[in-house]
Amino acid sequence: MTTLFYRKGLDLKHVVADELARDYHSQLVSQIRDADYQIVSGRLTVHLAREFGFCYGVDRAVDYAYQTRRRFPDRTVYLTGEIIHNPHVNTRLRDAGIKFLSDPDETLNAVTTNDVVILPAFGVTVAELERLDRCGCTIVDTTCGSVLNVWKNVRQFARDGYTAIIHGKVHHEETRATTSQAVTVSGHYLVVLNRAEAALVCDYICGRATREAFLEHFANACSLDFDPDRDLQRVGLANQTTMLASESLEIGDMIKHAMIERHGETSLPEHYRAFETICSATQDRQDAVRALLDEHTFDLVVVVGGYNSSNTRNLARICADRVTTYHIAEPTCVVSVDELRFLPPAATAPTGTDTEIVAREWLPRSGPVSVAVTAGASTPDNIVGKVITKLVELTA
Repeated sequence: MTTLFYRKGLDLKHVVADELARDYHSQLVSQIRDADYQIVSGRLTVHLAREFGFCYGVDRAVDYAYQTRRRFPDRTVYLTGEIIHNPHVNTRLRDAGIKFLSDPDETLNAVTTNDVVILPAFGVTVAELERLDRCGCTIVDTTCGSVLNVWKNVRQFARDGYTAIIHGKVHHEETRATTSQAVTVSGHYLVVLNRAEAALVCDYICGRATREAFLEHFANACSLDFDPDRDLQRVGLANQTTMLASESLEIGDMIKHAMIERHGETSLPEHYRAFETICSATQDRQDAVRALLDEHTFDLVVVVGGYNSSNTRNLARICADRVTTYHIAEPTCVVSVDELRFLPPAATAPTGTDTEIVAREWLPRSGPVSVAVTAGASTPDNIVGKVITKLVELTA
């Protein structure tokens, strides 16, 4: 197996930079940034959050994918799955001839020594990487540094005899990769989605829940041989990097206090560890939209990003607590003043739905309209720009 890590300054840099600018740049978004993140058009005022859209890790991953296609024009290039959670970007890569091993007509078994495989920003499981290693293919690793930091902490938990309790979505690519890191060094893990599930863990630690009920609830969210009596004695907290930071901190605090109740405060260091592993870009975008909502009064918020993007959905959750919020995947969701397709922010709850619904008469027909706009870390500027253009047209 050959593993490639591209660096700035390679001969492809300028060619790929032009391609990326062509595919994802927005002159309108640049103008809004230069105008203190605000645009006024007729009766419409749009405020952009000061941190939104592509983060460094996403920008790097997409850059590597474009470079890979250029560097190996005569070889089959695969992605193990979506490079990031944005349909526009993934469509561009498919159009460039990159195959996705997650597609129904593709399989990892088809990968040969002569092929090139790109690992996405979320990373892959240890088992998937080992299979690729056996193939002898060339690997281009775009795993985000923030994700690698979580892996390092989870492996250290396992080596020191601490079970990793991970605040995340159990089926998310990043969380699956993270849990595999614990298992590969003979560790244990438990994934909790939210405060409600963390409360169940706390109840068990404090002896307020039955073993049968606990194991039934977390049957698909723990290591195969997980024994709560053994594996909840010493725990280390971590999280999927794109989760809601405030919720991750609250979950950590809940479990910390449960361990104090069970073992006493003086014994806490022997039973509890925590590392803040929300990535800085996710935190920055969450902080920026909160600041925007504190500074201005809005009629509504539009959050732009893929429906399977965890960080985007959490931005929508933050906004929905304050003002009417519409999480849309792309500009075509904005149909007319009377119709907008969106994912309800409540869909992030365990009982929620991933089904897009339609809002009627969502945009005021007359009078001043003030709209806040933000976007997840996997949303390119050109998509944000097209959404704002639609808003301008509808309020003209």
